[in-house]
Amino acid sequence: MTIDCSLTVVGSINADLTATTTRLPAAGETVGGGRLSRSPGGKGANQAAAAARLGAWTRMIGAVGADSDGRAMLHALRAAGVNTDDIAEVAAETGAALIMVDADGENQIAVCEGANASVSLDGIEFGADEAVLTQLEISLDLISELANRVPGFLAVNAAPALPLPAEVVDRADLIIVNEYEHSQLPQLQTAKLVAVTYGAKGSALLARGEQIAFAEAVPAKPVSTVGAGDAYCAALTLGLTSGLEPERALRAANAVGAAVVEVASAQPQFDRFETYLSALD
Repeated sequence: MTIDCSLTVVGSINADLTATTTRLPAAGETVGGGRLSRSPGGKGANQAAAAARLGAWTRMIGAVGADSDGRAMLHALRAAGVNTDDIAEVAAETGAALIMVDADGENQIAVCEGANASVSLDGIEFGADEAVLTQLEISLDLISELANRVPGFLAVNAAPALPLPAEVVDRADLIIVNEYEHSQLPQLQTAKLVAVTYGAKGSALLARGEQIAFAEAVPAKPVSTVGAGDAYCAALTLGLTSGLEPERALRAANAVGAAVVEVASAQPQFDRFETYLSALD
């Protein structure tokens, strides 16, 4: 199948500053011998870049600062094929994430929101045939505004785990969480559709708290898990809004997430979505 979907991502844009070490430090501990890299990131930008590279027409709504990081983040999104016309330049530094990754791909992340605190929907219109994907690295007030204004499919990646306004839980067509986030948000038992990722075990879809589909994970050699969940969110949203059956959509999203785990970048290159589907047959 060919992806025939318009996706708008509303969310964070960060510069990722990543230290790769043999192991993660304990509290108060210093671990030497690290390797430092700087790359484009932010959950919103990662999801938008993934969706565009998978083949969807994609635009990003967000904010960056008038600094070198902001220019670099816009360049990276445009290079991925994302429409950046609705990304504002604001009087704040571009958001940043400080990331530590160990030899097994596990990570610790501290996010500094910067310009992401200024993301606005002023002057933005959403079409009825346009899917919208958002995350919780922007304000909950903005998420509530999306719940009221988006006429089409609305997907919410509830990460990091924060209690969601009731109107968001009731309105969202899809809420995506990992196993830990799901355990912290009991309110999701009443949501229309929830995707839960279980790492190396796979992922499931739950309707009103009842499992309706499950797909095992695709084996991968982890280099970094940063960005894998974001790519999964983009792929699952594209799959479901393109009419895939739930289990097949999960399997394709698992395959996309596994592809990201095996590279260091949070915004890697992708094959077209149909390539991952063909590999399932």
